[in-house]
Amino acid sequence: MDHKAGFVNIVGNPNVGKSTLMNDLVGERISIITSKAQTTRHRIMGIVNTPEYQIVFSDTPGVLAPKYKLQESMLQFSEGALKDADILVYVTDVVEDPSKNADYLAKVAKETIPVLLVINKIDLVKNQADLEALTARWQQMLPNAQIFPVSAKEHFNVTNLMARIVELLPVSAPYFGKDALTDKPARFFVTEIIREKILLNYEKEIPYSVEVIVEKFEEKETAIHIMAVIYVERDSQKGIIIGHQGKMIKRIGTEARKDIEKFFGKNVFLELFVKVEPNWRNRENKLKSFGYIE
Repeated sequence: MDHKAGFVNIVGNPNVGKSTLMNDLVGERISIITSKAQTTRHRIMGIVNTPEYQIVFSDTPGVLAPKYKLQESMLQFSEGALKDADILVYVTDVVEDPSKNADYLAKVAKETIPVLLVINKIDLVKNQADLEALTARWQQMLPNAQIFPVSAKEHFNVTNLMARIVELLPVSAPYFGKDALTDKPARFFVTEIIREKILLNYEKEIPYSVEVIVEKFEEKETAIHIMAVIYVERDSQKGIIIGHQGKMIKRIGTEARKDIEKFFGKNVFLELFVKVEPNWRNRENKLKSFGYIE
């Protein structure tokens, strides 16, 4: 039997459950998941390998009208996802207005590659008639798409979606080594875990003004020594991140360390520092150094 391989790109508006779905499909916690919109800032690949096939899933930032340079580069990741996919998975949910983001939808409707439309969170639907009406509405908007009602959180119908993806994969040699789980280096996941803890522990715009950079990642047989810097835009934000008597940063450090230890299966020594980098979200040189602009 010929080996199959392909790129499956997951796109859609913020907060519809793209990362939850990707993690379910990949079977590893690769994309950070929080209830706040705009959690994913980069394209993150998760790779599924079997002897017969290799699927390279790609989770993209939610599509939204950009307010500053950082969001412009995030939108480019999402637009780029339309160009290099073998299969496109468009994710919506039962509460989202189908006409939201019509421009992007129009681009998806023109796609010649297979489009699988996932209506997520169907565990929230009260009756079958509502779901049927919603499905019919989406079918009108994306006539070429095959629709899958799922609940990524409950793992409902995800197996059928996965089976269909495997069916549609083109015949190809693998693109990555068969032991690869992702295209991202280890330190990338450290920054994502720390950023997730910041998203969960701080209110308002703090999480969106933050970038995390790993400056040191020393791995030994039994332990990893990590030094990371949390960048903020203003002095007042630095104070909030550190917290009274350093309590908040200590909490972030403890929560992140536990998850990093689980991720790598080793003891972790984690040091966190906070630095002010004024207006980094609008400065091209900073966005380049943080990996948002090629």
